[in-house]
Amino acid sequence: MDLSSVKMVVTDMDGTLLNSRHEVSPRFFELFDVLRQKGILFAAASGRQYNSIIDKLYPIKDELIVIAENGGFAMQNSHEIVSTPLDFGIRGEILDLLEPLENTHPVLCAKDNAYLKNSSVDFLEKLKEYYTEYQMLEDLKEFEGEVMKIAVYHGESSERYIYPAVRHLEGDLKVKVSGANWVDLSHKNAHKGFALEKIQKQYGISSKETMVFGDYNNDLEMLALADYSFAMANAHPNVLKAARYRTHSNDDFGVERILEQLIEDLG
Repeated sequence: MDLSSVKMVVTDMDGTLLNSRHEVSPRFFELFDVLRQKGILFAAASGRQYNSIIDKLYPIKDELIVIAENGGFAMQNSHEIVSTPLDFGIRGEILDLLEPLENTHPVLCAKDNAYLKNSSVDFLEKLKEYYTEYQMLEDLKEFEGEVMKIAVYHGESSERYIYPAVRHLEGDLKVKVSGANWVDLSHKNAHKGFALEKIQKQYGISSKETMVFGDYNNDLEMLALADYSFAMANAHPNVLKAARYRTHSNDDFGVERILEQLIEDLG
């Protein structure tokens, strides 16, 4: 595999670039600096809040593109590239569907803040890992501001207990099992692939020049836009099937190993 044609690297965060302790390795930052000097464009694409991604990648925050909220929102150097909010009218319907589900915590995700119910206080510590800015509300239906997506957490399994209740909304919305405990509901065009395609067009970068790393179902659309698509060893079966290549797990420097090869091939 010759990676010398790559001009852009895109990586998911949780389960991919971040290890199981939600950390970015010092080695990654070293590799990033070398790739930047070689003119490689870098994007971090995550279901996380924009502020949370910046927090994880703070040393390089001014040198990368941030695709947040599963592609519903993307920024580069404080310049908004993509914004695809969830239609206001559907929000109440979604919250009604979630109301009877036990052990379930919906989060309204705005560009710079997240909103959750006061009754979800026991869920707060888990939320803080993914949302650095948040606010508690008595009733989420009363929030009238713009929302990029509704993220829903289940303490045991999102695929088993949340997805069946909302999967009928697929087609009208983008419904993604984005992690073992998360399902995300957003505008049908609010996905990582939609955002990445806009960025590729903006920079004149083709799929043959794009490298993408991912591990879960919310990465499928962007993996399809890269000739060099890599599934982590710890990836969901759907991702392992969809990606052209595989790398080591997020706890075994899977991204870094391929970036080292990329640097070698670029010469």
